[in-house]
Amino acid sequence: PEVEEYYPDHLSPEEIVKFISREKSDAAARLCGDDEIVITADTMVFLDERRLGKPRDEAQALEMLTALAGRKHTDVYFRPATERELRAYIRTGEPMDKAGAYGVQGKGALLVERIDGDFFNVMGLPVGLLARLLKGFGIDLME
Repeated sequence: PEVEEYYPDHLSPEEIVKFISREKSDAAARLCGDDEIVITADTMVFLDERRLGKPRDEAQALEMLTALAGRKHTDVYFRPATERELRAYIRTGEPMDKAGAYGVQGKGALLVERIDGDFFNVMGLPVGLLARLLKGFGIDLME
């Protein structure tokens, strides 16, 4: 569900993710029956404790991508990139609805040098973990 992504200023990055995820799950639960399982996820990008949300325009997307180029954020390492490359990526439109102005599951992967950890967690939904948790509710995604 679409929810306003606000949070109290005093929260840590981890607390921000939990807060917004809870807001989304509460909104989704209101749309579902009592016997349904609600799964929500959110992707957030932090660079030096600064949250990089969805860019409001192409200029902000370029600012975010420039800040990320050649740097590590969380467990994602961006390769150095030229302004021309970043502008070409922005022209695809992909960055405009993505936290940090990139999607690792799309053309944004071309900007990533490496990821330490779970690709699916960076993408926004740790699929393997989710499958294991759902088994605890008697739901086997392999069947």
